[in-house]
Amino acid sequence: MPGPLSGIQIIDVSEVISGPLAAMILSDQGADVIKVEPPGHGEESRQLATYRRGMAGLYLNCNHGKRSIGLDLKTEKGLAIAHDLIRQSDVFVQNWRPGAAERLGLGEATLREINPNLIYASISGFGADGPYADRRGYDPVFQCLTGYVAAQLNPEIPIPDLVRNAVIDKATSYSLAQAITAALFARERGSGGQSVEVAMLDAGLAFFWPDGMLRHSFIEDDVENIVVPGERYQLLPTKDGQILMWASTADQMRASLLVVDENEMANSSTQRGRVMLKEENQMARAEAVRAGFARLSTQEAYRRCIEFELPAAPVLSHEEVLVDPQITHNGAVIEAQHPVYGRYRRAKPSAQFSKTIPESTSAPALYGENTDEILSEMGYSAEERRALRDKSIVPVGD
Repeated sequence: MPGPLSGIQIIDVSEVISGPLAAMILSDQGADVIKVEPPGHGEESRQLATYRRGMAGLYLNCNHGKRSIGLDLKTEKGLAIAHDLIRQSDVFVQNWRPGAAERLGLGEATLREINPNLIYASISGFGADGPYADRRGYDPVFQCLTGYVAAQLNPEIPIPDLVRNAVIDKATSYSLAQAITAALFARERGSGGQSVEVAMLDAGLAFFWPDGMLRHSFIEDDVENIVVPGERYQLLPTKDGQILMWASTADQMRASLLVVDENEMANSSTQRGRVMLKEENQMARAEAVRAGFARLSTQEAYRRCIEFELPAAPVLSHEEVLVDPQITHNGAVIEAQHPVYGRYRRAKPSAQFSKTIPESTSAPALYGENTDEILSEMGYSAEERRALRDKSIVPVGD
């Protein structure tokens, strides 16, 4: 059965993570995404780390299901082909710095004349204007500016640190994908085409805000019970490693004591009810729990946590993630085969539909792999396609 976005065509000229991942989410939901890549070696992430036979890992993970056409947009004919593609499409996605699209002839005003019903989706680093608008922006820069780094404090090593993956790029991707589908829905209701803009700075702050900025949500000083859950995130040492244990209620606090055989303290906490939630008693409990976990192996501590229904998890290595029983049961990691770059894995799309169930998306394309196919669909004859290759407007081989 076709996916929920079947029949929607998207032109994706974005690069690296924020834009490509947003377009891939929509591809996973049935959209036909055509990736327009610059001449030579294609988009930037094809040049980054982790290669095998013409495919880079980062490109692989952000471009499932897309078709790739190589196109020199700096030539008159290349730009004309892009305009023809956009004329028959529903969405255009770009993440260039402000002004770059206009200089290439792909700004919103130009494309709106070509296709009035187009959803023009753009990502910027800091916004379309303002004091930082012209600066280059990357994920760790935005982490520093929006509070993530300040929040990455282990009380035992009180030095701020970065989240060691592109959390703001990905928050931006999901924000843009949702906004695109909302704009498509509004268009179906008669609003016509419109622009959708997401600044990575804004997306990062919005993603961090719900729990990260709890101390700054209420204005004035008369705020009670100031708790920021993330400040309590802490791994407990075991005899042979570490484990995460999360006790947020009185019952779970009691269970944490039972796990480490502190039965007397656990029973005392039951008799005194909410007394265990007081700060001085929490400190005594925490010390007892910490000492108790240090006497157990990680697997024994985990087994006992599950026995007493205490939320817990061992720290899995990346290799262990791939074989975790629940992840395996969910089919959350998919293996596939490409005829050129071989076996690869991907994460299953997290959104699952009960009726409009998308077919599995195709493997990420090699650079320009679908150029001839796309041009043929546009009505270019074999001779015309050959002429475009001879002039290096499209790749010679695809």
